[in-house]
Parts: sequence; structure tokens; C-alpha cells
Amino acid sequence: MTIYDWHTGPYPARVRIALGELRLQSQVRFVSIDLWKGEHKTPAFLAKNYSGTLPVLELDDGTLIAECTAITQYLDALNGDHLLTGMTPLEQGVIHMMSKRAEIELLDAISVYFHHATPGLGPDVEIYQNAEWGLRQRDKAVRGMRYFDSVLRQRPFIAGHAFSMADIAVIGGLIFAELVGLPVPAECEALRAWYARMQQRPSVRNRITMSPPSKAAT
Repeated sequence: MTIYDWHTGPYPARVRIALGELRLQSQVRFVSIDLWKGEHKTPAFLAKNYSGTLPVLELDDGTLIAECTAITQYLDALNGDHLLTGMTPLEQGVIHMMSKRAEIELLDAISVYFHHATPGLGPDVEIYQNAEWGLRQRDKAVRGMRYFDSVLRQRPFIAGHAFSMADIAVIGGLIFAELVGLPVPAECEALRAWYARMQQRPSVRNRITMSPPSKAAT
């Protein structure tokens, strides 16, 4: 399997963490797509992923799977244990619900803030920006942090009593928040404590060193 990503990207981090949790690193070859140079928007890459986003998983038969949730679901099904996406219909439903909320309320909101209300990836990549919209999404992300803090006051993990794909999605959001200098509100003590715990997991701690930041890693 080949994964096209960028080693420090918050969305690629979600798949890298999943790989670490599932111990599948040895089965993957990483190919770096430089976000700062806009390589994800070139015709060659758009032929692999119409959306021009990272990461993308390419299977040995040429099948391409984009979107973090889809890639994680595929990887999680390989060994049949479904450690990250849930075993029962109830677990699966709650995990997918909370993963989607993490994307809408946190990850995607921070992404819009980054691309519209900060220099983003630079003028060669950020062709259009709407600062007002970006700042609105920044505020939405902070509200999202408060929501997940309230969730974590009730249970140890985002979707219940076990680490799951939903936790990975929120971790990705907080990685992105750190990259753009958006702090978690001080009063979000449960979220802060949970994130400190998550950073002790080897899959989170070692995600960047999974492969060198070169054009292709073997």
C-alpha cells in the first residue's frame, strides 16, 4: 500500500495515528506531497484525488481511497478486529457520529480559518481568501473545543469507553489548532487533560517519524 501525504499535516496525522494503533506501518510506503509548494493541486495529483486533499491511499491494484474516515475504515477492517470503528452497530454509529462532529465542529472549521484568515499555504496556493468567513470559523472551532470538553467530562474517550476513530479525529483537530496558534480555552480542563493523555500514546507521539520528510519513503 502507498499513502500520499505530508508528514506534519493534521489530516494525514489521522491516518498515521490509525496505522500506528493497528501496527500496519510496515505495510505502507509513504510518498510526500508538499503542501507548501501546492503539489496537492497539480494535475498529476488531482488525477489521483479530484478534491486535491491529503491523504490518499493507493492499493497495489491501483485502487485509490481518499478521505481520512474512509481510509481508516478500510485499514481497520483488514485484520477483522475493528478496533477503531466499532464492533457492534451501536459502537459504529456513535463512533461515526462523533467523528463527523469532530470534522464539522473542529477540523474543518480550523482548516477554513487557516486558509482564509491567516497566510495559509502562501499566495501561490491561497488564490482566494475571505478573512471574515475564516474568523467566523475560528470562533466555531473554539465552540467545538468547548463541546468536546463537555463530552469528556462524562466519559474517558470521545465516543465512549475505548479509544476510537473519533478520538483520532479530535486529536487531528487539536494538532491543527496548535499549528495555527489557536489555544484550547483554559476552562476546557477535561479536553486539555485528555489531549495530554493522548499525546502519550506511541501512535500519536511517533506519527511524524513514521517516514522521513522526503519525496518518497521506502
